[in-house]
Amino acid sequence: MARQERAIRTRRTIVEAAGAVFDEHGYAASTIAMVLERAEVTKGALYFHFPSKECLAQAVLDEQLSLGAVPPHPCKLQEIVDMTFVFGQRLRTNSLLKGSVRLTVDQCAPPGVDHTGPFRQWSEHLAALLQEAREQGELLPTVEPRDTADLLVGAFAGVQLMSRALHGREDLGHRISVMWAHMLPSVAVPGVLVGLDSRPDRGARVLASVESGELVGAEA
Repeated sequence: MARQERAIRTRRTIVEAAGAVFDEHGYAASTIAMVLERAEVTKGALYFHFPSKECLAQAVLDEQLSLGAVPPHPCKLQEIVDMTFVFGQRLRTNSLLKGSVRLTVDQCAPPGVDHTGPFRQWSEHLAALLQEAREQGELLPTVEPRDTADLLVGAFAGVQLMSRALHGREDLGHRISVMWAHMLPSVAVPGVLVGLDSRPDRGARVLASVESGELVGAEA
C-alpha cells in the first residue's frame, strides 16, 4: 500500500511538472529532460509512468476537466457560471491547468496527442448541465443545450487566450463577467437571470467557500 501511494504521488509530481514545462515552452520546445529537472525524479521513475513525451502531454490534457470542477448548485446555470470563474481563477496560479490549456490550442502537438479532447469533454459536460437547467425551467424556450454549450466553450477559449496575450490573465475575471453579461440574457428566463451572480470576483469567492466547506449562493 505504501509503495502504491508513493507511485501515485510520484506520478502526480511528474504530471504537475510537465504541465509547468508545457505552459512555459509549448509542446515542441519541451523536453523530457526539462520535466525531469522540474519534477526532481529519476528517468526510470518518469518512464515507468510515461513512456514518451506524447503520453506526458496526454496526461496533462486529461486533467483539465477535473480542474474546472465546482460544488453542485441548485441552479444549474449558476453552476455553469461558477465553473467558468473557478477555471479562470485557477488559470492564474495552477501550472498544470495552464499547461493543459496551452496544449489544447497548441497546433504543434503530434497526431498521437488528442488536444481536441478538452473541447469535446467540456461541450458534453456543459450540454448535460444545460439540459438539467432546461428541465428545471431555467432556460428560454429557444435555447438548444448542445449548440449553447459549444458556443460557450468557444467563447471562453477565446476570452482566456485574449486575456493571457494582453494582460497575463490578470483581467480574466472581468472578461468572463463581460462575456456572461452578453450571454445570460439570451439564455436564462428573467426570473432566474436576476438572481445569477456573474461578478468578476465570483471565482475567488467560490473557491474560498470550497476551502471553508460552505456553499456560496448566487446571492452572495
